[in-house]
Amino acid sequence: MFQKFFKTDSDLGSLILRVVAGAVLFPHGAQKVLGWFGGYGFSGTLGYLVGLGIPTPIAVLVIIGEFFGALGLIFGFLTRLSALGIGIIMIGAASFHTSNGFFINWAGNQQGEGYEFHLLMIGISVVLLIKGAGKASIDSLIEEKLD
Repeated sequence: MFQKFFKTDSDLGSLILRVVAGAVLFPHGAQKVLGWFGGYGFSGTLGYLVGLGIPTPIAVLVIIGEFFGALGLIFGFLTRLSALGIGIIMIGAASFHTSNGFFINWAGNQQGEGYEFHLLMIGISVVLLIKGAGKASIDSLIEEKLD
């Protein structure tokens, strides 16, 4: 079972996909956990999410999942778990953004952000969940040790 979980190939495409996705998502997670990049930190984000009606345990999982999931993708560690968590988080986030339409609010003329970013992250998560981490990943080193 562990071998299937860590199994990956030396695909360059998976490497690029996971590192770019992780690098894009990391600032969002760092906002939520550390208060970096203009974020509110753990307690501020937790209060905001709970205020939206998200139960506290789920809100904690979202905050932790986004931060550590991004790091997991960057380093290729627990990639499938990271991708699954991020995919689920993005499904939830997209549901909160559907009333704002599809597009990101580039011009600042809509109520909030659309859900196009979330769809991209869901798609990337599905691919990484299926394919694994690819080249230059901690998962591939673990897979070698398990063989």
